[in-house]
Amino acid sequence: MEKYQSYKPSGVDWVGEIPEMWNSEPLKYYFDYTKGSNGQKLTKTYIDENPGIYPVYSGMTENDGVLGSVNEFEFDYSFPLIFTTTVGSRSMTTKILNGKFSLSQNCLVMIRKKECNTSFIQYFLSFDFPFRKSLLPTIFQPSLRMEDLDQYKIIIPPLQEQHQIVKFLDEKTELIDKLISTKERKITLLKEQRTSLINQVVTKGLNPNVKMKESDVECIGEIPKHWEVPSLNKISNITRLAGYEYTSYWEEEENGEIKVLRGQNIGFGKINEKDTDRISNDLSMRLIRSRLFKNDLVFPCVGTIGNCVVIENDNEYHINQNIAKITPIEIIDSYFLCYYLLSYSTKFQIKFYNTSEVQPSVLVGSLRRFKICLPPILEQRQIVSYLDKQTQLIDKTISIEERKIELLKQYRQSLISEVVTGKIKVTKD
Repeated sequence: MEKYQSYKPSGVDWVGEIPEMWNSEPLKYYFDYTKGSNGQKLTKTYIDENPGIYPVYSGMTENDGVLGSVNEFEFDYSFPLIFTTTVGSRSMTTKILNGKFSLSQNCLVMIRKKECNTSFIQYFLSFDFPFRKSLLPTIFQPSLRMEDLDQYKIIIPPLQEQHQIVKFLDEKTELIDKLISTKERKITLLKEQRTSLINQVVTKGLNPNVKMKESDVECIGEIPKHWEVPSLNKISNITRLAGYEYTSYWEEEENGEIKVLRGQNIGFGKINEKDTDRISNDLSMRLIRSRLFKNDLVFPCVGTIGNCVVIENDNEYHINQNIAKITPIEIIDSYFLCYYLLSYSTKFQIKFYNTSEVQPSVLVGSLRRFKICLPPILEQRQIVSYLDKQTQLIDKTISIEERKIELLKQYRQSLISEVVTGKIKVTKD
């Protein structure tokens, strides 16, 4: 792509040189910043109890940052504002807002006070903020304060160039976002295909010609005639750390020998060890009921409920109070049970026994009543072998698509950074 004729130092290390006609100026010259004055009041509980039509934005990044909606608003602007999160691992995440809305905690908005293209500044900050965030000491939780913003400088091209750059980036990022959305939809369909395959095999078996019978369980339907349908507590021992045990004895140790699994660490048949807590081996032994051993299953009972993993090594993990430990008895294979707990039949039972409208939650007593298909042990292992091969093929395709999405996001960010710092020229003279 074309470059500008001449450049000069920007005065910002990670920006480097900028086009000769561009300037580096303090952000505070162009924007005022404010937090919501009702932030402490506008909690999730308050919003759920007082629903309305005006969105409340918060520091969370799920659901496009919308915590919920109420019948009141604090901000009403017809021109665009820059919204940013201020605390936590996803702090300094920006986007454009306008209209009627309110702010909860851990976020703020920047309101234009001097002529500029707000979208250009938002594009620039989406490049600039990650660099500033990377400079923060890792021992502190990332945060963005208003006094920090007073020290920030932004790159300002002539106004007409700002408009042209925004038009170019809007068009290009829209195309990239559509590609990303298409691939995300493909991944969703692949995951549905995987769960559907698992459900078919763990409830009907591998032999299409086998004689069937009614299971008398709505979510299971017919099963092979020689299968049984016991409750989960008949084929396994189920334990869960009591709340008082967790609060009374728990003590995280940075160098603890035992990794503690939380709901977010339990995936679809896989463990994600990112951000695991650690405790001492001594504490884990004192809370031996929730210590994990080979062939135990872990099943979140709150939030990420519906995922399940088989533990492959002794004495490596422990669970927190929101996860059930399932120890199968000899008549059921751990991996077959894991596949069953990942099936649609289990998802139906989760929905049936769910006790919370805020986030999914199943009591351990209800979990014990879950109905489980039980083929003979040899047939279970044949099913496991078949599903291992088939799901690995699907998982490989999912991984390829996830990698493509990551590359598209990297390209999107690279394009923005190159354009908003003037490394490439996309404007007409």
